[in-house]
Parts: sequence; C-alpha cells; structure tokens
Amino acid sequence: MPTGVAIRDVRGQLFDAAERVLLQDGPSALTSRAVTTEAGCAKGVLHRHFTDFDAFLAELVLDRIARLDRQATALRESTGTGTVAGNLTGALMDLFGSVAVAIVSLITSRDELRARLRQARPTGVPVLAEATAMIVSYLTAERELGRIAADADVHTLAPTLIGAGHLLFADRKGTPPEAEAVRKVVTTVIAGVE
Repeated sequence: MPTGVAIRDVRGQLFDAAERVLLQDGPSALTSRAVTTEAGCAKGVLHRHFTDFDAFLAELVLDRIARLDRQATALRESTGTGTVAGNLTGALMDLFGSVAVAIVSLITSRDELRARLRQARPTGVPVLAEATAMIVSYLTAERELGRIAADADVHTLAPTLIGAGHLLFADRKGTPPEAEAVRKVVTTVIAGVE
C-alpha cells in the first residue's frame, strides 16, 4: 500500500487478514508479516495500532469473543422454538464452523498471548469458556420452559457439548463434520434430559 493512503477500518482489515492466515495456514504461520501481507499494507501499519504482535493477537481473540455474544443472543432467542437438539446442533455448527477452533489452537500455542488474555479473562480457555456460558444460558432457559428436565445439570451438559463439538471439528485440514454427525453427538449428550 502506498505511503500516505488512508486505510479504512485498519483494525478490522488486520483482524480479517489474521483470520484468513489462521484458517489457511494455522497458528504457526501467523506472523505480523503474514498478516500485513494478507491485508495488503505495510508492516508498520500493524505496529502503529498495536504495541506489539501479542497485543494484536489478544485484541483479535477478544474481538472474536465479542462475536460470540451475537451467537449467544440468537441461540437464547431460539428458546422454545424448533427442537432443543436442533438448536444446539445449529449453535455448535455455527460456533465451530467459524474461526473458533483455529483461535483455540492459537491460544494454546502462544504463552504470551495466554498470559495477556488471562488479564481480561482469568478463567477457562477463551472462546471455549464463552461458548460454554452460551450453552448454559440456553439450556437454563429451556429448562425453565420445561423442554428439558428440571433436574438437568446444565453446568455439566454445556462443557460436554462444547468439548465433544470441539473434537468433531478439531482437524483443521480435514473435512468438517456433517450436521447429522453433530446432531448425533448432541442427541446422545442430552438424551437423558429431553
């Protein structure tokens, strides 16, 4: 990019570029040079907006976590509609069909990034912790409507669903699972509480 040309929404462009690199080549390929090359800008642009690369990565993760809020709202609004298994299947497909699995890999591969994220999110693995909270909230609402058992342990069901979903999607290079495979896991996990 020529010097002196203004870039609209620099942060968004850099985050989107980082996401593309992460999805295409994995966390080990995610460097400031790879991000700025993918974004089509000079390397200095990233360092003008972030103190260092780990600060950039921490902001990227927090930005992607904020997107989960919209997914959580949509899932919560589906309470009482469709089927519980269908709603959970859709939520897991949306969650893990996005950049979430790659973000988890990024977090686990970079010590400094984990340390920075602990300042903002002191417990759990970022993204997975928020996803678990999203499922807990939804299951709690369904329990209140009587669509799952009153004694359903939503605090055990939610991380079980997130962990199983994560394992289904964990192979970044493989073919993502079909919705039916995800539905089978969901129906198995919630079989005793529906």
